[in-house]
Amino acid sequence: MKHAAIPKKIIFITPPYHCGIVEIAGRWMPLNFVYLAGAARRSGLRAEIYDAMAKGHGYPEIEKRLRESNADYVAVTAITSTINDALKILELAKRIRPEIVTILGGIHPTFMYDEVLMSSAQVDYIVRGEGEATLEALLSVLEASGDPATISGLAFRPGETVVTTPNRSLSDDIDGFAAAWDLLEWGDYTYFFIAGSRLGAVSTSRGCSCGSIFCSQEKFWENTWRGRDPGRVADEVEFLNSTYGVNVFLITDEHPNLDRGRWEILLDEVIARELPVHFLMETKIPEIIRDGDIIWKYRKAGVIYISIGIEAGEHPVEEAKKALDLIHGEGIVSEASFMLGLPEETSDGVKGKLELARTLNPDNANFFAVTPWPYLDIHAQVNEYIREGDYSKYNLIDPVIEPKNLTIRQMEMALAELYRKFYMWKIADVMTMKDSFRRSFMLRATRLFMGSSFIFKKMRVGMFGKRA
Repeated sequence: MKHAAIPKKIIFITPPYHCGIVEIAGRWMPLNFVYLAGAARRSGLRAEIYDAMAKGHGYPEIEKRLRESNADYVAVTAITSTINDALKILELAKRIRPEIVTILGGIHPTFMYDEVLMSSAQVDYIVRGEGEATLEALLSVLEASGDPATISGLAFRPGETVVTTPNRSLSDDIDGFAAAWDLLEWGDYTYFFIAGSRLGAVSTSRGCSCGSIFCSQEKFWENTWRGRDPGRVADEVEFLNSTYGVNVFLITDEHPNLDRGRWEILLDEVIARELPVHFLMETKIPEIIRDGDIIWKYRKAGVIYISIGIEAGEHPVEEAKKALDLIHGEGIVSEASFMLGLPEETSDGVKGKLELARTLNPDNANFFAVTPWPYLDIHAQVNEYIREGDYSKYNLIDPVIEPKNLTIRQMEMALAELYRKFYMWKIADVMTMKDSFRRSFMLRATRLFMGSSFIFKKMRVGMFGKRA
């Protein structure tokens, strides 16, 4: 009797990169791998997801998992700060099993494919742009011993020169992507600010058209926005809650409520189902003000945390304050992000950021260093002020630009002082909050924030002018 051949296997691995701030709040699941693994299954392969980052694993554990998996393909995605670790994983996989096929995707290799392929001979294929359809097609062609040059959306280096195939159009049906939820080890994911939570993620749309000079997503999504069907999104949330016990969801969209009508339908769907879930989201100031009359629906649907960006000159202070007041009025916790470190930055400008943060009074404030992603126009504009070439520092935390009137060391100290001074000031406000949910949430968040070894080290830079 002839037995059917066992399908080949692909393993998806997250780079073991850690930079501090986001990990204070939780352990976040790799939603991109859920869809990419679904695409790999559609091509006929077995798939495996290994979230080394969430597990806190390093290269010894990754090597052990690669040997145990004995996969035929290994795939990693990377942003700029994780590209070094992504390449290390692929190089490690090739040392263990030279015949393994290595695949790299994500925003950094999408635009920096020439640099990546010329710097590492261990990368077989780069998937450029939206990855699901390209990965499925690539795996199908490779399994049939076909020609990868026929697949749109690829870059690879068969010899001395890099080959790029035509760009692949964005999908017209993002609801049609297969999701491999069963491949996640759900016990790894939790939101520390809510005790006993299981943290998941959901994408309700793809795209961004905010026009910010700092935005990498706008370029990646080709200045487009595509919304999913609200009913399908609500079905997904209900399924993950009932099947895997997910009760906190990160909405991964850059702009989930761009289309008010669609967004309100989604809120109504979740409200009608009375799902015992919470949502964390980011959005823009104009949409919060626009939705002032339905912010109550945000909260009733389970939105407990909203993050907005505050960029110099983009929105009047009065508008930012109005948006935050609307958020707080419904008992939703707010986060505001402030950017500093352009070439014209001064010590007075830094003090101004602190004054602005106190005036606006968000529940949480992030102070980010302007990061000139190497594929955006801003990189060329500020190139003469860039002092850091190590991509692992391109994380919004470590300053890589040295302003005309401040040194890199002074920028580090300024960022640390902004965090320290804002949160020391904020403690009194938290203690007097009348909203019990926001108060208890912020007390827990403040304890975690102040107890973070990362924050402690950063604050020591500010207080003592030296690294811990």
